Amino acid sequence: MFVKRKREREMLWLFGFSFSAADHRSHLIRAEGSQRPQYLEDYNTKRHSVTVPYEPPQPGSEITTILFNFMCNSSCMGGMNRRPILTILTLETSDGQLLGRRCFEVRVCACPGRDRKTEEANSAKLQTGAKQVKKRKSAPSTDPDMCKRKSGSSTDEEEVLMLPVKGRERYNMLKKINDALELAEKEAKNKTRASKELLPSSGKRVLQKAERSDSD
Repeated sequence: MFVKRKREREMLWLFGFSFSAADHRSHLIRAEGSQRPQYLEDYNTKRHSVTVPYEPPQPGSEITTILFNFMCNSSCMGGMNRRPILTILTLETSDGQLLGRRCFEVRVCACPGRDRKTEEANSAKLQTGAKQVKKRKSAPSTDPDMCKRKSGSSTDEEEVLMLPVKGRERYNMLKKINDALELAEKEAKNKTRASKELLPSSGKRVLQKAERSDSD
């Protein structure tokens, strides 16, 4: 996909320069410090490019520095609109033979330092979140049959066990069995409580009709 400048910025930039620059006012990348830049456009792909002649390094230097200026910010609503862009640099001979090629992502902003710190903080948060998710995944999974004891109770009869059941029919059948067992246990407790209430207090025995006490 080709990248083009915002229309409003094209006109503002054009008014500040001579009309001879109108042929490349829509180019996003502008070469600075070079006397012979050529701004080209592929009529098939609509991709823009700028060619700069290679110059030997300055005395005392081992590299050649070429300055490029991006004429719009990445946040321009009528242009890139915060979409990622890719800059391609190629080293070619005069007859078009390709010697080298490199691509890299570019983000153009008004405050690079602030945006860099924000991106680093967000990246650190993402890495921390990924580590926490990895730790949770590596933790041993709890057994669904693991018993959950009631608070204040340690006997086996009062343990509450969780049993996963597959299918509604099996669940209803097991629920009926469990309800019947709960009802039987409740009736047994009621009978035990009633028999305890019939016993005399202080260890005295209940007299039958045919028996007489020693005091009579």
